[in-house]
Amino acid sequence: MSASLQQLLLIMRKLRDPQTGCAWDREQTLESIVPHTLEEAYELAEAVRSGDATQIRDELGDVLFQVVFLARIAEERGLFDFDAIARSIGDKLVRRHPHVFAAPSDLTADEQTRAWESFKENERREQGARGALDGVALALPALTRAVKLGKRASRVNFDWPNADGMRAKLDEELGEFEATLAQDEGEARQLDELGDLLFVIANWARHLKLDPEAALRGSNAKFERRFAHMERSAAAAGVALESLDAAGWERLWQQAKAAERTSR
Repeated sequence: MSASLQQLLLIMRKLRDPQTGCAWDREQTLESIVPHTLEEAYELAEAVRSGDATQIRDELGDVLFQVVFLARIAEERGLFDFDAIARSIGDKLVRRHPHVFAAPSDLTADEQTRAWESFKENERREQGARGALDGVALALPALTRAVKLGKRASRVNFDWPNADGMRAKLDEELGEFEATLAQDEGEARQLDELGDLLFVIANWARHLKLDPEAALRGSNAKFERRFAHMERSAAAAGVALESLDAAGWERLWQQAKAAERTSR
């Protein structure tokens, strides 16, 4: 183990020391740390999207600290320690890559993906999973989970045949959702049909080999950039945003889009 990692583990032990540690760190549990771990993972994803090497390094450190934190709490409970985590993932990687570690052979990326999923499926069954959808984490972002559920179902041939089939289903679900609006069927029905529509969009993206979660993150970031540009433009013109009508907002929006294209 490197000196830097040993130092990090020592820092964590000191933070959790019952007498001299940090009060906040001492109070944390496995359950209370999970939201922070998810937040750090998303911040890492944003850093990777930015391409800033320093930011990526720092966010990786934050994610590593979450693992160290959780490992320390588990060690205090007598469950496992950091070494056990590293050993477990090392064993799993060797087990799932026999073409590298056991009987070296050349596999294409697609062949390796199928083999990897087969190993995972066998491991889930050994752990007691029975249904095809067992083990798809509830904590995943909803779009990502929809894709994983669709992918799992496709392994037992419950799937649309291709992206064209998904596109037809999208029209169907959109029509059903719009009908709940037109007939004022109430929020529960509207939410139900909206969920179906989003599920189909997510799996249409899967068939197109696109990541809907990444796509939506990108659109969120784009909206933020353009809205900030509109705010700056309005402020420079001495115009209050609240006073703008639809035409005024549209002009600012088109200016923001044009400015973004120019800056590329």
